[in-house]
Amino acid sequence: MQNKYLTSAGIAAALALLPGMGLAQEADTTPLNADIGFIFTTFMFLVSGFLVFFMAAGFAMLEAGLVRSKNVAMQLTKNMALFSLASLFYFLLGYNLMYPGDGWSMDGILGAFSITSLEPVGLEGAEPDLTYASVGSDFFFQLMFCAATASIVSGALAERIKLWPFLIFVIVLTAVIYPIQASWKWGGGFLDAAGFQDFAGSTVVHSVGGWAALVGAIILGPRLGKYKDGKVHPMPGSNLALATLGTFILWLGWFGFNGGSQLYMDTAGNVADISRIFSNTNTAAAAGAVVAMILTQVMYKKPDLTMILNGALAGLVSITAEPLTPSLISAMLIGGVGGAIVVFAVPMLDRLKIDDVVGAIPVHLFAGIWGTIAVCFTNDAASFGTQLYSIVVVGVFVCAASAVVWLILKAVMGLRVDEETEINGLDMSELGMEAYPEFSPT
Repeated sequence: MQNKYLTSAGIAAALALLPGMGLAQEADTTPLNADIGFIFTTFMFLVSGFLVFFMAAGFAMLEAGLVRSKNVAMQLTKNMALFSLASLFYFLLGYNLMYPGDGWSMDGILGAFSITSLEPVGLEGAEPDLTYASVGSDFFFQLMFCAATASIVSGALAERIKLWPFLIFVIVLTAVIYPIQASWKWGGGFLDAAGFQDFAGSTVVHSVGGWAALVGAIILGPRLGKYKDGKVHPMPGSNLALATLGTFILWLGWFGFNGGSQLYMDTAGNVADISRIFSNTNTAAAAGAVVAMILTQVMYKKPDLTMILNGALAGLVSITAEPLTPSLISAMLIGGVGGAIVVFAVPMLDRLKIDDVVGAIPVHLFAGIWGTIAVCFTNDAASFGTQLYSIVVVGVFVCAASAVVWLILKAVMGLRVDEETEINGLDMSELGMEAYPEFSPT
């Protein structure tokens, strides 16, 4: 009898929804009731945000797998610390610098210096913008992008940088450098006014981490023994299973990274666009991995797993600037070029004696530049001139700001551990513990 009543209630509810369903079919861009649209978009930000949060685990596992065993605990410590510091300093300073609204300190260039505040509990006495989402959900979502930028730097400079100078750089990056340049596009600044197109951050997020890592790697110098007697000496990672797990976690998180960047989930059209973004994101990643696998087979006679992993990530970075407008064929081509970039860029950096432990610079900087330019092939709103101009502006700013911070830290605290510490590993010297103590010689 109870099941009968439940069935009857379900039928009645479905019948009540039929008129609304008919409207959606007739005009799929019709916004939901403002309250419902606010709820759905807020929910989208929260779900997308915790998917991007899981990318922190992906970065940690990828880096732990690609560094040598004597440095694994240090990489894990850096990843825990950088995410935590980003979480604190982005709300203390970064968020309002990035999204100043009408409160620019310098119109279109420098945002507001103030601490982030949320809506009151239960929206008591508040008048929220019901055409968008809650401040808390937007802050949470944007914070995850900020933290991802810092994670990019961590892997490139592994195995020879001191912990505390690195963490001080993270504070400056997440509180000041990243938010200021992001405000120029996503905060309604001068690059946005110029027509710059960067949907989810191939330049705003990925190239920023890449530029900061590149400058840091040049100032820091390569690991001991990496380049000797005119030859490159490979230093294999400790655990390729962890590196592969990290890559798949990042791949998963990217659905929130790109999908959530639709920014609205209040119409059937927006929901359809999110599903399109998911499909294009996945296709680009797959193409990047396959191209890297084929190229390494041709060039080195055997597929290289680390190149395949970074090929997938490069495909993801490449599609991030515009995951909505491409067809699946276009997404495949964009991601495939990203995979090829990694295969050719890694040995190029080695020839320049720029030591990037995990391949972060080819993946996030070079593929990020490519992805930003590739927007012009599928989005009529983009122009090559504006895209290139914006890449240069962001690159010059981040390189200059990063160089100043790195050089000050080098002069005041020193960036690099001593030779004995580097040879013995940073785990014991800097932390007094090891990730794999049972495998250490006694």
